[in-house]
Amino acid sequence: MKTIIYVDGFNLYHRALKKTKHKWLDIRALCQAALPRNQDILQINYYTARVSGKIDPEAAKDQNSYLKALSTTPTLKIHYGSFQVTEKYMYLCQPIDFQPSCLTEPDPMPRFARVVKIEEKGSDVNLGAHLVRDAFAGAFQHAAVITNDTDLREPIRIVAQEAKLPITLLSPVSKPAESLRNVATYVRHIDRYLAKAQFPNPLVGPDGQPINKPQDW
Repeated sequence: MKTIIYVDGFNLYHRALKKTKHKWLDIRALCQAALPRNQDILQINYYTARVSGKIDPEAAKDQNSYLKALSTTPTLKIHYGSFQVTEKYMYLCQPIDFQPSCLTEPDPMPRFARVVKIEEKGSDVNLGAHLVRDAFAGAFQHAAVITNDTDLREPIRIVAQEAKLPITLLSPVSKPAESLRNVATYVRHIDRYLAKAQFPNPLVGPDGQPINKPQDW
């Protein structure tokens, strides 16, 4: 079956990869292992945004190395949303944690604090829009989505129930969201395939130069 893969990059990272040694993930190899052998993977769409180095300068460098690694996959296309870091005043729902050295707490306790708010914008919207568009355009016979974001329930439902096309939820968590399970045609788990689906290190880039896995990965 002609298959297109849709990858929610941030959801995959935070749900399945962040606390592991499997961040140098070859997504095509992962999908080939997780899906039945009769799937002909035409394209992989990877949705992400470039992270800000304002809080962690190394994070941007690490992500850039990984995006370069992904770019060596001929059938993979990266779609960018935006990554926003802003400072805002927000309401405190519980008291501030004070250090033991503090003898007294402020009087009165503050109700608001100025915080750094990190938001990723656009990726899930782009993924959902492209998934539905491709389904009704006849771009695939089967789709697979890597996510556990419940915001993508409706696009998945439309593909399965209105476009009448099979769609597989490739779950990055052991217990995928019920709302996603209920609308997907199939559910498969990817955790057992992560360790083996890794890029070589170093990886040779399109220009012949090595792409190195970040040291702390």
